[in-house]
Amino acid sequence: MVNLIAQSNVIVLVGMGMTGQSAARYLTNSGRRFVWVDTREAPPALDSVRSQFPDANIELGDLKEDTLLAASEIIVSPGVPLSNPMIQKAVNAGVPVLGDIELFLREVKAPVIAITGSNAKSTVTTLVGEMAKAAGKMVLIGGNIGVPVLDLLQQPAAELYVLELSSFQLESVNKLNAEVSTVLNVSEDHMDRYDSFAQYYMAKQRVYFGARKVVINREDPLTSPPLAEGVQQFSFGLNVPDRNGFGVIVKGGQEYLAFEFKALMPSADIKMPGRHNIANALAALALGHAVGLPMESMLQTLTQFPGLPHRCQWVAENGGVNFYNDSKGTNVGATLAALKGLQKDSGKIVLIAGGVGKGADFSSLKDAAAGLRSVVVIGQDGAQIAAQFEGLLPTRSATTMQEAVELAAQQAEAGDDVLLSPACASFDMYKGFEDRGDHFVRVVKEVVA
Repeated sequence: MVNLIAQSNVIVLVGMGMTGQSAARYLTNSGRRFVWVDTREAPPALDSVRSQFPDANIELGDLKEDTLLAASEIIVSPGVPLSNPMIQKAVNAGVPVLGDIELFLREVKAPVIAITGSNAKSTVTTLVGEMAKAAGKMVLIGGNIGVPVLDLLQQPAAELYVLELSSFQLESVNKLNAEVSTVLNVSEDHMDRYDSFAQYYMAKQRVYFGARKVVINREDPLTSPPLAEGVQQFSFGLNVPDRNGFGVIVKGGQEYLAFEFKALMPSADIKMPGRHNIANALAALALGHAVGLPMESMLQTLTQFPGLPHRCQWVAENGGVNFYNDSKGTNVGATLAALKGLQKDSGKIVLIAGGVGKGADFSSLKDAAAGLRSVVVIGQDGAQIAAQFEGLLPTRSATTMQEAVELAAQQAEAGDDVLLSPACASFDMYKGFEDRGDHFVRVVKEVVA
């Protein structure tokens, strides 16, 4: 096999996950030469990679300094931290290091909506996409949801791109130059990757680099960017809006979504359940308005869009107890949002939580104790969650999802909700949050049937 490292103008591609494979397809279709490296000796996708790319020059195991320093540029998959010592050596040597987002931005001409945040990214991204479709736009959605961005380039060119971006993806972005960007919210997450909360927060802020317009959350000061002059700002929040703001107002005893001082539609007409989804609807309206989507079609979409699976998804009702699947609640902030969203005047919540905590601080879960009847914990870090409620609430421990649902159903009273919102990743027991949520749904239907 030809030794590409010895030749000039060769790209080094780091990582063999979904993003790495999409980058390999992009480079192959572009006629670009690359060397593919992975820090794992036996990546799970290796057989598939060799089948799809039989001529690929592959290096496995510890990254080699000579390989990286000889590169014209290094494309790093989101799962590989830029703090890797070998990658840092390449950065210090002046080798350009970038991710798939940067490559994508080199190619597209249409406006881009860039969405990040600790929670609700997928819901808001999908909702904005649906609003654009309702307005007759040719829109493509991708990034951290669904299709990797470089695979979007294989589809007919769009009039608008809506991208969900994770902090991992944003680490390698130098200047996003989106038409409109937002950080929906910021709460502690991925502390197993970042040295501090400040480092994680700064990664999220990179979504604003070069943005022409920005959307901020009025109720979360950490979403505000260090604005450059001339950047138009819109806002959303579950309070009364001001200029260029989307929020809620009360007229005649009824709550309405509003833009500035004008009522738009009753909040009760939104199809997505939960108060946190009113905030998500307002965020989507602000983003759509910023790129000129017609208000009428956006409001119509809100009456039809049911939300995404695994995000406070209603599953079943039995004996006056409703069961909800919020398996996508993989951090503390998401779980708190789900609990707040389901709060009501009567009835309480039995919470099922636990899994891989990713180094998170669970102490703020205590803030929701007043609305809980009890907590059932599962998984690797379930005991850490149970400890937060010691002396405040009854807690029970389960070894399986079946046992957790049965315990929760026993403790719930008529008018209560049973909520799976783990505040943790799922990889100790499941392939991913979807697998966990699907299992919960199956078990609930068996238990309450």
